[in-house]
Amino acid sequence: MTIKLYCFGESGNAYKAALPLALSGLDWAPVKVDFFNGETRSPEYRARVNAMGEAPVLVDGDVRLTQSGVIQMYITERTGRFGGATLEEAREVMRWVFWDNHKLSSQAGMTRFLMNFLPQDKRPAEVIAFTQGRLKAAYQVLDAHLAGRDWIVGDGPTHADFSCCGYLFYPEPFGFARGDWPEIDRWLSNIEALDGWKHPYDLMPGSPADRA
Repeated sequence: MTIKLYCFGESGNAYKAALPLALSGLDWAPVKVDFFNGETRSPEYRARVNAMGEAPVLVDGDVRLTQSGVIQMYITERTGRFGGATLEEAREVMRWVFWDNHKLSSQAGMTRFLMNFLPQDKRPAEVIAFTQGRLKAAYQVLDAHLAGRDWIVGDGPTHADFSCCGYLFYPEPFGFARGDWPEIDRWLSNIEALDGWKHPYDLMPGSPADRA
């Protein structure tokens, strides 16, 4: 049975689930969520897909999962991949997933939305400056950790990598330039070199070009 992933191309959180699915060997297909026309806020979506009103959502037969980190755990349960080679590595993977959700992706997603998907006159300059400062601190942590490493944890790609890279391939400005962070840049190149890697706008349906 084909796994369904409710997602949309603009969502870095959805990309955290779609990318490991694409690399896992599992049979899956994306289902477009029309976020920008309010689908996730509709009573039908909340009743039928996700009561939290969010994407991504994974549906595999009777299994329905929300939150990218939980979906990543399920991919590991199904395939044995990306969760860390040892118990110690598994804990370290989760440590970085939690760190990303709190320190990196949460700030990057909000800043990118405020800077690119709100009307120009409604973009709060002080909030954007504040979150960009928090993002810079997160980039410093990640860049320093990656010095001398190909991957965040262990000798191969894990969900720590797929979580932390969730927003870093997007072209829209939000306060990240790969050239400013050489270790992050090298690490992102390692991810791009994985067999089956695709850019979020190529992997999932939906992009700003569709609404242009």
